[in-house]
Amino acid sequence: LSVEETPEPIPTTVKGTIPTWIHGSLLRNGPGKFEFGNQHYNHWFDGMALMHRFQIEDGQVMYRSRFLRSDSYKQNSERNRIIVSEFGTLALPDPCKNFFQRFLSRFEMIKPTDNASVNFVKYKGDYYVSTETNYMHRVDPDTLESKQKVDWSKFIAVNGATAHPHFDPDGTAYNMGNSYRNKGAFYNIIRVPPERDGPEDNLEGAKILCSIAPRDKSKPSYYHSFGMSENYVVFIEQPIKMDLFKIVTGRLRGKSLNEGVYWDPNQETTFHLIDKQTGKEMPVKYHAKALSTFHQINAFEQDGFLMLDMCCSDDGQAINNFLVQNLRQSGEALDEMYNTMSRPLPRRFVLPLNISSETPLEQNLNTRPDSTATAVCRTKNQVFCTFEDLHGEDLKDYGGLEFPHINYARYNTKPYRYYYGCGFRHLVGDSLIKMDLESKKFKVWRQPDLYPSEPVFIPSPNAEKEDDGVILSVIITPVKDKSTFLLVLDAKTFEELGRAEVPVNIPYGFHGVFNSSA
Repeated sequence: LSVEETPEPIPTTVKGTIPTWIHGSLLRNGPGKFEFGNQHYNHWFDGMALMHRFQIEDGQVMYRSRFLRSDSYKQNSERNRIIVSEFGTLALPDPCKNFFQRFLSRFEMIKPTDNASVNFVKYKGDYYVSTETNYMHRVDPDTLESKQKVDWSKFIAVNGATAHPHFDPDGTAYNMGNSYRNKGAFYNIIRVPPERDGPEDNLEGAKILCSIAPRDKSKPSYYHSFGMSENYVVFIEQPIKMDLFKIVTGRLRGKSLNEGVYWDPNQETTFHLIDKQTGKEMPVKYHAKALSTFHQINAFEQDGFLMLDMCCSDDGQAINNFLVQNLRQSGEALDEMYNTMSRPLPRRFVLPLNISSETPLEQNLNTRPDSTATAVCRTKNQVFCTFEDLHGEDLKDYGGLEFPHINYARYNTKPYRYYYGCGFRHLVGDSLIKMDLESKKFKVWRQPDLYPSEPVFIPSPNAEKEDDGVILSVIITPVKDKSTFLLVLDAKTFEELGRAEVPVNIPYGFHGVFNSSA
């Protein structure tokens, strides 16, 4: 499981052709070290953050990796044993689900972990590695060296933030984080300005745009990300609940954290819309049946409707199956667990924006042609919605779809046609998928015993069509030693253009970004 870091750049072996117009680096993050001395972490995702950089220039690729020198890593290394507690679980169709327990760990420990292993994010032109606690690390995107530990709570009153911010075209970043006050929990929308005021500036100027009270302040929902359209932030309050009293008192009662986390299928999912300009929460609430979601695909406004596209499951129960499971399970037990989980599937909700006292009740307000989603006003401030599938039946043969990605720079918050993702016929992704929303047909890249990571889209220079560009994905090869490779697909045809083979072992990671040097 554990691997060594490769702090100095090493060449890769290119097979096929990597387009010479690609200039820049794919930066990825995920766990890479699972023991200190003779002590082992029990769970896959407790591992120490390992950052990767694939530098692409002139059709060649250089690779380097470096462990994040977090306080957790340094303290554990100095004493050669596990000093800082981490909480994680076994791999899920969205590996990030493990951060559930890590996110909750702040209630049990005085110090939350700064092992930031979920994603690379960009604020004010700087790169940070992030998890879901209040700590991030600013990182040099070329050398991967840790430059500074940054604490969200020093700038704004939040106890953490997601690893999935959204960005306006001018670079303004939006995120969400919880705060725990004497009146209970609140969900907060955070805005970070695009410009730095000076060389020392990092999160200065960050503001809480809006605070939202949970349905029950002692039992807030867990969330991993959120949606954003041109004018609104969309917060999805899902019925995966955190019982704060049980979590805070669990240690005293000798109970594990997961006792305080539960799926409540009797509660509806609520969509909250927040106006990005005014910071006001809209009075109308949109409801849907219980569902769990970890990643949104896109959200856009058109003809008086807000389309919200996301990967979701009908059951959030799986979360508790995994909080205490670890890798000592045999293959059959893993298969059995996988088979009990509901598949994440891409779906669209259509939210009517122009609700007034004149809006008729109990009739479908979705007038979009070819759309089977419904939206029915139950009262003047409550709309009940059902989704439409953004896929055909055949997607289920590939285990559903997660780690969705789009041509974000040009099509986020806008009408779009294509999304990309990983198919999950195993506990980790085993195929890459490109879906055409017009035809609901998809293209697949899949080879035996190869496990692709999240696909990242890069537009080609002078791109005209939405899918003019390439897809990058790091392919893990557990049955062959030191044969991991960076795959480059033509985004239009989904055919392989080339691959860059890396002569070291790389573990399965979470998320990443492309840092263009063009």
